[in-house]
Order: sequence, then structure tokens, then C-alpha cells
Amino acid sequence: MIIDGKSLAQAILRQLAQDINQGVARGKHPPKLVVFTVAPTSESIAYINSKRSRMEEIGGVCEVMHYTKAPRFEHLVGKLSKIAQMPETSGVIVQLPLPAGLGTISLLDYIPDQKEVEGFKKKSQYASPLGLAVLTMLRSVYTPVDLDKPETVIVDIHKDVDYFRTTMRRKKIVVLGHGLTGGQPLGEVLSRLKISYININENTPTPEEYINQADIIISCVGKTVVHAEHIKQGSILVSVGLHRENGKWVGDYDESQVASKALAYSPTPGGVGPLNVAYLLSNTVRAWEMQE
Repeated sequence: MIIDGKSLAQAILRQLAQDINQGVARGKHPPKLVVFTVAPTSESIAYINSKRSRMEEIGGVCEVMHYTKAPRFEHLVGKLSKIAQMPETSGVIVQLPLPAGLGTISLLDYIPDQKEVEGFKKKSQYASPLGLAVLTMLRSVYTPVDLDKPETVIVDIHKDVDYFRTTMRRKKIVVLGHGLTGGQPLGEVLSRLKISYININENTPTPEEYINQADIIISCVGKTVVHAEHIKQGSILVSVGLHRENGKWVGDYDESQVASKALAYSPTPGGVGPLNVAYLLSNTVRAWEMQE
């Protein structure tokens, strides 16, 4: 089974478009997401373009503040603070990775809590879009969803606690990687739900032993690290990481090799990425709804 993240994301985006239409009809200005990016990588540019396109599709606005090279810290935080305080700004994100010398955590201090829609701040009111994306994919494997009914697709981290605790009980979950944009926010969401998991990285001895026993493998590395011979029959694979091979985006495993062994797996592209963007926009629309 291929987990179709694109179709799941479209169901969420349709609901967001409806929410925006209703708000605009009441006289609200459309939601606006502002993205700050500094010397972006090709991967970052692809994500930014996707965010902008999806935001415009649902009736919102996405503005990109693009710096080709690192500005002075004082200049960046001044611009960031000014735009974040504007009433027409619904949400602000700082696209990662950043050049050395620009600290992500310190930059987040200049974004009001209500507008920091990626959920990076401690005790954020927003769940990580990535974490919600992965949970949505897993639920779609265990419980049938109706794409015409967004409420069967959208994960609410507060309302769905019991579901995930019950469904994931006794499941052996392995998360590969602990990066700021991958394994770390995903791990925080799992921990928030009190779902046990094992995190492995480049320093873990014989990682294949953990992978071989896993019911669910979530890889956040960005290179091919999960091999078919190391996974057990009937496991679920989700690739958060991606990289380019021969000019194409690929995930952390060879889909043609794992297809015969996995119960379900996410493709690249069309897997986690679209859902990650959909939940980022969902957080932005929620922020917009709270701002009068």
C-alpha cells in the first residue's frame, strides 16, 4: 500500500479553503503567511514554492522575504519583528537551514507566540506540522479515511490522544535521525502523546537490529539508510528525509525494493511533504481565526 500524502493533503486544503471563504465573507482580510529565508538550499526553495502555491490555492497570501546572503543579525531581527507585529500578518516562519551565525531559537523570540505557526517554540500552542503529517499517514493505514470528509483525515492532537495511544500500544516504533526539522519535532509530538519510540542516529551501534524489529519506521535522515533486507514483513515505512539522485527527489529507502515487504510506505515525492505543508497552512489559518 502506498500512502498517498498528496490526496490526504488535498482533503485538508479543501477544508482550509472553505474556512477562509467563510472568514472573508465576514469581512476579514485573507490570512497571510510570511516566510523568511536566507541563502536557501534547493530543497528549501522547493518547499517554499510549495507553501506559496498551496497558500494561494486556498485563498491566502504568502510573502517570501528572500536574502541571498546572511544579513547582519540586527537587521534581520528588526525586519522579522516589524513584519511579525503587522496586523495583516497571520503567521511567520523562518525557513531552515540557516547559515552559521544565525540562531534559529533566538530568531523565534522575535515572533509572537500566536504567529509562530511551526510549533518550534517551547510550549507552543501549535503542534508540529511534520508530526501531524506523520500521524495522519499512520492513521490512514490503520483506519479507513473518506477523502470527501476532511474530519476523517485531519488529526487533532488534543482530541485524538486516546486513539493514537490505543492504536500505537505495543507497536515498536523506530525514528531515524534527530535533526531540528525532522526527528526532533517528530519525537516531541510522539512524546507529547506518550507514544514510546526508539531514536537511532549515526552513533547507534548496529541500527539494523532495531530496524529489523520495528513495526513502524520513520526515517528523517536525507539519504538512503533503510534497506529492504533489514525491515520485517508487514512493517510501515515513512520517509521524512529526501535527497536528489539523478536529478530526482527520492526518500530514505528504495521504494521498489521495500514495496513487497512493507504493509504500507510513503512515496517521495507525494508523501510527507504535501501533508507537512497542509498542516503548516492549517496552523496559519487557525492563527488567523484567533486574530481579530
